[in-house]
Parts: sequence; C-alpha cells; structure tokens
Amino acid sequence: MILKLKICGVSDLKTLNFIVNHNYPPQFVGFIINYPKSKRYVDIFKLRELLKTDKKNLFYVAVLVNPNYNTLEEIKNLPFDYYQLYDCNPDKIKSIKEKYKKKIITAITIDSEEDVKKYKLFLDTTDIYLFDSSGYEKSMSFDHRLIKNLNLDQEVMVAGNIKINDNLENLKEIADIIDISGGLETAGLKDISKIEIFLNNVKNLKYET
Repeated sequence: MILKLKICGVSDLKTLNFIVNHNYPPQFVGFIINYPKSKRYVDIFKLRELLKTDKKNLFYVAVLVNPNYNTLEEIKNLPFDYYQLYDCNPDKIKSIKEKYKKKIITAITIDSEEDVKKYKLFLDTTDIYLFDSSGYEKSMSFDHRLIKNLNLDQEVMVAGNIKINDNLENLKEIADIIDISGGLETAGLKDISKIEIFLNNVKNLKYET
C-alpha cells in the first residue's frame, strides 16, 4: 500500500507553488475556508488568487467547519475536488454532497475510544474518513492506536499534531493518508525546508515497501 499525503492549511502562494511543482508532491492540499480562529484561515479573496495555481494532478480540499449556505455558494465554482467537513450531521453532509457534487472527507474528532464509533453514522455519505483530534486549530494529538483495527471500505486519513520525524511505518499501519499541517510550520508559518524533508521521507517509504 502506498501511503498518501495531505498538506493542510496552505495559505500563501510561495508554499503552494513549491508543493504543486515538487518532484514528489502530496496527493491532497487543504485550505481552511470558514474558520477564522485558525492562523491558517484564508478569506475568499485570497483563496481565489491561490486557486488560480494549476494543481496539476493534485486534489484541492476545502476544509469547512459546519458551513452555512452562503459559504457553500461562495466557493461552489472554485476548483475543489473534496469538501472536508467538521461538525456536520449526516443529513447535512448528504445534502451538501448531492447539491455541490463534491467528494466528501468526513472529519471525526477523537477524545476517547467511544468517539471512533461515530464513523458509523456517515457510511452512506463519506468518501474518506478523517480521524482527527478535537483541538481544531490547536494542533492537539490523539491516540492513533484507537483506529488501528478499523476495517472500512472507505480510505482512512489520520491527523492530530503529526510531526516530520514521526514514525511513518506506524502511521501506515493505521491509515491510507496522512494529514499534516502544524508539523510543517515554524513560528506559525509553513516552512518549505520542513515540507521538503517530509515529502522526501514519504517518498522514501514508498520505495522501500
């Protein structure tokens, strides 16, 4: 199995150009759309400029926290392939998927083992499950072992304060996709040197297995 990668919270053109033009780019790039509490938030005007960048073979992901109608209408014509949805009930996700014809990453926030079971509510609406900490913008961790024995038809993405020096072999045992954001930053900003290290670490893992 090839480990896939999502770099989330991209908010500047220099970083985005570096990622999409890398020899070993991630499969997904995420943008924080409607959550201004996050230091990685991009407003609609900046977002439009960023998304003029040719994504080549990458997937662009809109990261949305319980989005309202106005937000969804505002971004509907932007070149997103996936909507990553937090704090939405199954009916809302189904409605968004049907109306906007996007693939869905359903975020399940984890504090305890009981929280993992919430994925069962979204079996009919989800293309990818994201298991994340409940810290949102705070880069918190959760015990990734809680999702190790899941056997799902959909792909599994894992997030939660992942660092560039984390053991990728261990992560590969529990997930199809790694979602990393804060681990690629220095002083709150994306650090191209860390992105370079991490992309090459993932590339080396692919060739070793």
